Amino acid sequence: MSADSGLLRDGSGASLDVVVLAHGAGGPMDSRFLTEVARGLAGEGIDVVRFEFPYMRARRARGERRAPDREPLLRAAWRAVLDDLGGAARLVIGGKSLGGRIASLVADEVGARGLVCLGYPFHPPAKPERLRTAHLKDLRTPALIVQGTRDPFGTREEVGSYALSDSIRIRWVEDGDHSLKPRARSGRSESESLKEVVAEVAAFVKSLPGA
Repeated sequence: MSADSGLLRDGSGASLDVVVLAHGAGGPMDSRFLTEVARGLAGEGIDVVRFEFPYMRARRARGERRAPDREPLLRAAWRAVLDDLGGAARLVIGGKSLGGRIASLVADEVGARGLVCLGYPFHPPAKPERLRTAHLKDLRTPALIVQGTRDPFGTREEVGSYALSDSIRIRWVEDGDHSLKPRARSGRSESESLKEVVAEVAAFVKSLPGA
C-alpha cells in the first residue's frame, strides 16, 4: 500500500482494472473494512485507490469529529478526485455506504466504467419512507450493490420492492449487517463474508467492457 496526495493505493499500479473507493459516513479510508476489501481486490489483480471527503480529512488533521459535508461538496470531491486520476472512463467508482451513494449520484455524469456500492443506504434506519433511490431508477452505469440481508438501511425484503434500473445487480451477503458482518451465531465469520464481498466485486469488475 502506498500513499500520495492524500490517496491510498493498493495493487501493482499497472492493472487495467482500477477501482476507486470512498469511505462511509463515520469511518476513514483506512478503516479495517475498506483496507481488507482493497487488499483483497489487489490480490485479485485489481488496482485500488482510496480517498477521503473534506470533512474526514479535517477530522484526521485536527482530531475533531465532524458531520459529513453537504451533498454538493461530496459530489464535488468525487469529481475532483476523478479529474486528478485522469477521468472516470476507465475507472470503477464506489465505496462504503455514503461513499458508494455519492458515487452513484455522479456515475452517469462522469461516465464511469462501473459502480460498486458496499452496503447501500437505501434509507435511514427505521425510516423506510425516506428513500434514496430516485436516481437509481434510471441509472445507466453498470452497477453492483453488495448488501447484507440484515442491513437496517435496506433489507432484502425492502429492496425487492424498489424500482431499480436494469443496470444494477444486487448480491446478498447472508446475515450481514450494514458493514456486511454476520452474527457469530450464523456460523459465518466476518473474514469469510469479506472474502465473499471481494470475490463478488472482483468478478463484477472483470466482467465489464474494456478499461
